[in-house]
Parts: sequence; structure tokens; C-alpha cells
Amino acid sequence: MTEFTFTRNNRAPRTVGVLICIYAALLALVILYDAAWWLMALLALPTLPALWDVAQNTSAGLRLDRNKLRWFTGTREGEVDCSNIDYVRFDTRWDFSVRVSLVLNSGKRIRLPDESSPHHREFEQVLQQAGFRVERHHFVTF
Repeated sequence: MTEFTFTRNNRAPRTVGVLICIYAALLALVILYDAAWWLMALLALPTLPALWDVAQNTSAGLRLDRNKLRWFTGTREGEVDCSNIDYVRFDTRWDFSVRVSLVLNSGKRIRLPDESSPHHREFEQVLQQAGFRVERHHFVTF
């Protein structure tokens, strides 16, 4: 069985760049167009989780070895014995994001956190090489 490790740091140049662009645009609206500062503050609210992740330098990832599949994101973590996994389900959503769920032998479904999952094509190949059955479902609503 293959061993696989994936780690993602949230203090990435892309994330920092996007935050800088958003805050610069909001500040430009206030300075150049005299936009209401409270309205710009409301527009900045959705960026606070990303700002927190950059400030804390949190990381996320997963590790697959022959016995367990482990994942972590920030302070949360989980693990499942490989023998308990019936199959792995990849769901393509309407926004073209791909969600990964582990379907256990008991029928229980565990959804892996998006930030812990590597790119779906790479992850699917690793899982197939490790001997897992992989199912793909496109444009499901749940």
C-alpha cells in the first residue's frame, strides 16, 4: 500500500495577495468615492476567517498509510482505520468544487474537510493505488 502525505499552509502568498487586493479596493472606495466606512467594514467581514488563518499560520493536511487515514485542519483532527472504509466518494458540486467523503462499512459517511484534501485528481489516483474503491458523482445537491 502507498503512503501519502499532504500539507497545506494558510499563510500562502496567494492568500496574502488576495487579502491585500480586497482591503486595498475597499480602502480605495472609501478614499476616492467617499463610500460609507461602515458599509466597507460589512463587506470586509467575510475576509476575517482568512485573515485569522494567515495571522495564526494554521495548516491542514492528511496522511494515508497502510493502517489509517488521518486528517487535520487547525486544531481539529480525525482518523479512520483503512479496514473500516468501504469506499471513497468524490462529489462534484454545482460550483465545481469537489467534496470527498469516506463511506464506512457501517454505512456512516465522514466528509473530509475541504482544506485538508489535496487536488481531487491526484487524491483519486493515490486512493486507487492504495486499493480503495472510488466513486465519482457529479452535480449532486447534498
